[in-house]
Amino acid sequence: MVKFIENNLWPFSVIVAMINSYAIGFISIYYFKEYGWTVFTLVPFLLGLIPTLVFGAVRGISRNQALKIGFATLGIFCATTLLFAIEGIICIIMASPIMALSTLVGSLIGYWLVKNKKANSKQVYSFVLLPVIFISVDSVISTTEYLEVRSSIEINAPIDKVWENIISFGQIDEPEEWIFKTGIAYPTHAEIKGKGVGAIRYCNFTTGSFVEPITVWNEPDLLKFDVQEQPTPMRELNPFWDVHPPHLDGYFQSKRGQFKLTELENGNVKVEGTTWYNIHIHPVEYWDIWSKFILHEIHFRVLKHIKKESEK
Repeated sequence: MVKFIENNLWPFSVIVAMINSYAIGFISIYYFKEYGWTVFTLVPFLLGLIPTLVFGAVRGISRNQALKIGFATLGIFCATTLLFAIEGIICIIMASPIMALSTLVGSLIGYWLVKNKKANSKQVYSFVLLPVIFISVDSVISTTEYLEVRSSIEINAPIDKVWENIISFGQIDEPEEWIFKTGIAYPTHAEIKGKGVGAIRYCNFTTGSFVEPITVWNEPDLLKFDVQEQPTPMRELNPFWDVHPPHLDGYFQSKRGQFKLTELENGNVKVEGTTWYNIHIHPVEYWDIWSKFILHEIHFRVLKHIKKESEK
């Protein structure tokens, strides 16, 4: 058995890393309901560290070899999440920068431990505490803070006409933006039932409808609404299966929004759209970069359509 492992050391070290990483990821996601530092930093860190330690402890390893085996293990791990219908292509692409950085760090630390002959049992066993620490941190970090994204456009039309096209609008043209060709949900049309505070606005997306009870109706200056229901934020792409990973349900939540209209001195109308939301995925600072980018694209898709209809 020992000789077999030595003859197949590279695949053996990869398998050991994969088993450990899948186990930790499964516990974090399906038991603790956490997509956080554990999944996006610790797991790829271990994908770089473990195969470097296992391979290097037996045969020694150079820094380039450590990086190669670490990134190869990360690539195999991502490919198997597609094959086993665990994840989709777009989320892997979104997560790839932070995962690649973590794998890089893990590979370099593994190489340093082997090179300095510090990969002894005590050093290795200390890494067993990392999943406990990371999952504990994910569990206690608050995600109740509201984040905000604001977009605006200038429209050459009377404010009353702009208002009419805000509260409801017809079918928007098929998107040209690349982000909406990846499965990210995008708005198609909007309708409203009732008038004034208490009316219900339905902003329809490709995955379903946002149900938006009106909370402020200051015609034609300000429309505010809560988000009572929302559809899934995207349809995951997977070359093998239809997938619906847990992070599509409740980990991004739009809370409320508004449209503010301001008449300008040149006779045009400035329309400012704002969305308040929170993210239950860590690190929030990283994932909010993607959230703000996507929300701006969604805002501008609606605002450009309102401009087009109002200026007819």
